[in-house]
Amino acid sequence: MPTHETAILTAVTGKISPRFETLPPLALYIHIPWCTRKCPYCDFNSHELQQDSLPEATYLEALITDLEQDLPLVWGRPVETVFIGGGTPSLLSPDGIDWLLSQLRARLPLKPDMEITLEANPGTIEAQRFKEFYDAGINRLSIGVQSFDDDTLFQLGRIHTGEQAQQAMVKAREAGFESINLDLMFGLPGQSTEAAMQDLSTALALQPDHLSYYQLTIEPGTPFHHHPPPRPDDDHIALIQTQGQQLLAAHGYIQYEVSAYARTGHRCRHNLNYWRFGDYLGIGAGAHGKLTDPHTHAIVRMSKIRSPFRYLENVGTPACIQRHHRLQAEEIVLEFLMNALRLNEGFDSRLFTERTGLPLYIVGKSLDKAEADGLLERNDLRIRPTNLGRRYLNNLLEYFVIS
Repeated sequence: MPTHETAILTAVTGKISPRFETLPPLALYIHIPWCTRKCPYCDFNSHELQQDSLPEATYLEALITDLEQDLPLVWGRPVETVFIGGGTPSLLSPDGIDWLLSQLRARLPLKPDMEITLEANPGTIEAQRFKEFYDAGINRLSIGVQSFDDDTLFQLGRIHTGEQAQQAMVKAREAGFESINLDLMFGLPGQSTEAAMQDLSTALALQPDHLSYYQLTIEPGTPFHHHPPPRPDDDHIALIQTQGQQLLAAHGYIQYEVSAYARTGHRCRHNLNYWRFGDYLGIGAGAHGKLTDPHTHAIVRMSKIRSPFRYLENVGTPACIQRHHRLQAEEIVLEFLMNALRLNEGFDSRLFTERTGLPLYIVGKSLDKAEADGLLERNDLRIRPTNLGRRYLNNLLEYFVIS
């Protein structure tokens, strides 16, 4: 068997090429790039509406044109999940969502029990539409709450109140949704440990099925990056996270990923596909995709033009593709591990070869070293990060970086 160094060298020089026996599951991501107001912490591809001029019909038709251009890449493959993200997709009308889903069904083999998620703001107008979104075919709602404290929401640039956030959850249940996620942040401007636990307790009292509970980070290019707000220090943030995890566990929420907690049976199937290095098609302005080509045994990443109006001008043409990149072997290895090691359960050791097309031995020495240093644990069936490895995930990933 080749040594680790020889295997990595041959991988880098292209002498080990991916070979796929089976294709991974396929998901569909749809990006809606508009929002009512751009939050100062947000670095997503989102754009404030100008004079409430959402070009809904034009954009929805463009999404289908975009999909049709990509269909040959995934022809015949069943779609496991659909995720409509943004921006604020709930700004679309229920009729628009209904039309969009009907167009998808006419062109793609959608599984009957598939998960179809819509991201939504808890504002009054969107909440009034929840029943119609449900009737249109959305079966999972992800509500961007972030906080229930009105002063904090103001600092975050949110346009809803804490009371509206709570009412949105009530409206979602009344609409019939049996799978609801709440997004909640911690480490917010001026937030004490007590205030963070109050936020989380308020969320738990609403009994969501899933919680995305994550730390506010300051991203380059955002208003918060140029004018950082006062935030808790690292020790306080670590305390908030620890106490939050304990509170979530006490209420029956199982942490299965770095920032994802779910009741039994409610893990986000769409995101699990990302973390298990599955394939996904991305349509819409700025949407990203990752596809495995069974003919060339290549993994390709693609992204569409970010500007909504340039996207509309170029959709359906090669100019709509902003980036098309075939991953090299070393990139495949690192990307797989960057995703799979986010999961508390880690990954089945056979999944590495199934999803990367490469033999596991090429990272054997790195796995040995990470295990010896207490960041990984493994047996013949599974490789997973330890508590220490999850805490220092970036350090763990450095073991697999090929310089």
